[in-house]
Amino acid sequence: MSTRFFQDMLGSIAERGRQLIDRSPARDLAKSSRKGSERSSDTIEELSRALLSGRGEASGVALARQLLDRYTGLPVSDRIKFFQLLGRDFGPDQPALRVAWNEYDKNPSPKKLRELLRAVEPPRQELFRRFNLAPAGIAMLVEMRRQLLPTLGAHPQRVGIDTDLMHLFRSWFNRGFLVLQRIDWRTSALVLERLIQHESVHQIQGWDDLRRRLEADRRCYAFFHPALPDEPLIFIEVALTRGLAARVQPLLDPDLAPRSAARACQRPRPGHTGR
Repeated sequence: MSTRFFQDMLGSIAERGRQLIDRSPARDLAKSSRKGSERSSDTIEELSRALLSGRGEASGVALARQLLDRYTGLPVSDRIKFFQLLGRDFGPDQPALRVAWNEYDKNPSPKKLRELLRAVEPPRQELFRRFNLAPAGIAMLVEMRRQLLPTLGAHPQRVGIDTDLMHLFRSWFNRGFLVLQRIDWRTSALVLERLIQHESVHQIQGWDDLRRRLEADRRCYAFFHPALPDEPLIFIEVALTRGLAARVQPLLDPDLAPRSAARACQRPRPGHTGR
């Protein structure tokens, strides 16, 4: 509930920031000279540069939301052009990097090291961080990487973009940020649907099969990221049994009658052979 509250609040901030941007004098001047064509400030490149330029928090959230909306609306061919833009214009500043390295090589002090690290980090990493200001920004960045990966074979120069995304994801999806939650039949239908979609080891054959796997003698747990409350990142299914099961197939039998957790784990009485 608290996650939803903060997401809604962030969306309100983004909307308020968009209104502030729309009311700015520069925006009004741009509108007056539009002459029927789309403003250059509305292109994805200009929005990216504006986001990196660093405005106030509310307008930054609004710009991030506007940029991600624009990216989502692009056809596949233009998304590829955006990857080209990220690789060409948002990589490290090579002259500045060489200067910083030479300075550090001559004087390897903590200050020179900070300057070198600042020069090594490409601007697109900061751009990705600011993408994450937008509601659902992290989900969009994950989707962006999914679209990027198939292009790396033909365009190895884009590996740097993937490296930057992975660098950020390793921090953002650190175990300390993940929340362990139990999933049962009362969990939201959207999360339950994700289980059906993503179970690849022992596939779930529809809703009846899923319900059996969430009965009283079963347990299902998943890790969630606070920014992705409807996306189980990792999940595990457990069947409660008396001792270690020799085979998994009987446990997957949808006709196997459910039992209470206490009875499922209860040791048999001497001479008792019932299930």
